[in-house]
Amino acid sequence: MEGNWMGRVSKPNGSGSVLSKEEMDAMKQTLEERRSGKSEGESVILAKIAEMREPDRTMAKRVHAIIRKNAPMLTMRTWYGMPAYADGEKVICFFQAAAKFKTRYATLGFSDKAKLDEGSMWPVTFALKALNLEEEKRIAALVRKAVSME
Repeated sequence: MEGNWMGRVSKPNGSGSVLSKEEMDAMKQTLEERRSGKSEGESVILAKIAEMREPDRTMAKRVHAIIRKNAPMLTMRTWYGMPAYADGEKVICFFQAAAKFKTRYATLGFSDKAKLDEGSMWPVTFALKALNLEEEKRIAALVRKAVSME
């Protein structure tokens, strides 16, 4: 495909994009970050968190601290413009602000590279409306399990 492929992502009837504006913006942001080389490192992640609105910002700061403490070997990078934590090139987990896609809650997600397997079915994305000590302990345990530290 030549030209701007993003402009060609449309519904079968040609009545507009299949993706929402927020999804298109996230894809564009990812490409820009990767092209510019500004998608990795703690300073990049902290800057992304600082751009978030409350309560996403406070939750993202806490999630970041929990992940850094419980899986210090993971590298930090952006993933669709959101904080993500990877083992090499493989994203293990990520935080998605509610405001990013205009959802009613933030999410903490784990990729298929995370070692969370429990039988034939298990959760990989968790809704976050607020964090208290109980949720923080659960996130710490999930992160350790995801990187097989437990």
